[in-house]
Amino acid sequence: MATFQRRLIDARGEFQGNGGGLMPRMLASPGGGAPSREEHAVATVTASGGGGGGVALRGARPTGGAFSVAKATGRRRAAGGTPLWRVAVFASVALNVATLALLLYHYAVSHQHHPAAASPDQQHDTCVQPETSGKREDGAAARSVEPRDRDTRAPSTGKPAVTPDSVINLDHGDPTMFEAFWRETGDAAEIVIPGWQTMSYFSDVTNVCWFLEPGFDQQVRRLHRTVGNAAVDGYHVLVGTGSTQLFMAALYALSPPNADGAAEPMSIVSTAPYYSSYPAVTDFLRSGLFRWGGDADTFVGDAYIELVCSPNNPDGAIREAVLSSDAGKAVHDLAYYWPQYTPITRRADHDIMLFTVSKSTGHAGTRIGWALVKDREVARRMTKFVELNTIGVSKDSQLRAAKVLRAVSDGYDDVEDEHSSGGAMRRHRLFDFGRRKMVERWNMLRAAAAASGIFSLPEETTGHCNFANERAGNNPAFAWLRCDREDVVDCAGFLRGHKILTRCGSQFGADPRYVRVSMLDRDDAFDFFVRRLASLK
Repeated sequence: MATFQRRLIDARGEFQGNGGGLMPRMLASPGGGAPSREEHAVATVTASGGGGGGVALRGARPTGGAFSVAKATGRRRAAGGTPLWRVAVFASVALNVATLALLLYHYAVSHQHHPAAASPDQQHDTCVQPETSGKREDGAAARSVEPRDRDTRAPSTGKPAVTPDSVINLDHGDPTMFEAFWRETGDAAEIVIPGWQTMSYFSDVTNVCWFLEPGFDQQVRRLHRTVGNAAVDGYHVLVGTGSTQLFMAALYALSPPNADGAAEPMSIVSTAPYYSSYPAVTDFLRSGLFRWGGDADTFVGDAYIELVCSPNNPDGAIREAVLSSDAGKAVHDLAYYWPQYTPITRRADHDIMLFTVSKSTGHAGTRIGWALVKDREVARRMTKFVELNTIGVSKDSQLRAAKVLRAVSDGYDDVEDEHSSGGAMRRHRLFDFGRRKMVERWNMLRAAAAASGIFSLPEETTGHCNFANERAGNNPAFAWLRCDREDVVDCAGFLRGHKILTRCGSQFGADPRYVRVSMLDRDDAFDFFVRRLASLK
């Protein structure tokens, strides 16, 4: 210990300068090696950056020479083992490198999960939510959201536009004619459904039809009261995926149980020409409860279900049931009993009445129909069919249909726009639009048939319309067109040869010289159709 203290005293050397804050020179042995443990021990240095502070050693007096540990100790460092100061420096550097690597790792992970910290180039593709105030309360950067979908596609619009050389498809009753009306209504029929809404199967468990949305029920009743085409008081409203599902539900509900398969299936009949889907849908599943029985005019028997479509699809005739028996039942398909197609002459009050938004408002893609049913037990059985078939009906579609029906009824309510100066608001009246279009199209079609000379159409009928309070013509949604040329026995095939697709009369239980032609397509398709028809001789 005494030897170490003596060496420490002898090691007081000289520093450069005048007491300024200078770093010490590299401590070195005369042989150029690193300082020994003793040499390192005497070199406790503190640096300061101004005059008067200086660099100092305890008890040392600064002089003009350079401080040399080798000179102070008078001997070299012994060759051999690694000095402790080197180990300490190496450990310090290694610790700093490890710490830096750890910090960089945490930064990379944080950067990956927080897009707000992205580089400017990355932020270019990121949509950052705007703050509601000047800065966030927590001082953090604004939260970012996922990038927008760059491949967002517009909803489908059905069939493509036609050209003079196109095949014109008027086989289906696709009601795109009404698009022009709904484009002008603004947000009257628009709806936004939050992500949390309509998630449950159930709508109103106290209702016979437990999946019926109350808002849709309300608007159905309101529209029928506005138009006056069907009674709603004392009726159960049922909803289905289009009226076709409700047609099937009615057959199920009205057919007697046949658990053991011993009883004969119930016969389903309709007067020809009947809707072509009646036989197809009836026999599709080959049910043991019912089967297609054909033309009601030729049916013999007491047990049956008669389908009465009025106005009739395909010929637009006003129909009543033709059969009568205690065991027989009737289902009235009133899909076309609306003012744009026919005069509303009475308020229908049949036991079961079927309707659809497809033909009433033109929203075929919404796939919503409804039934007005008097008997509670029949309504319960029809509901059970829909439950087993599809476990209810889309609530989203019901909400949209309710908004559409509301917009239709609003157009005929005697209300004033509160934002106008006492004047009535601009009305968007669907039935007025539809009636004008149908009258115009039927006039065009009759003129084209006359110009051709080889086609004929049913005679036009008129009646007093209680809704419009005036005399109105019958302008059906389909034309029942007959080809009178003697050499043409298949009118659909003949028209197909001229790029016009229609539905053959044989599918309706009628003569194949008849075809059903949709009157509800877009203007361009209908215009090309009548021009082409007029040119056929």
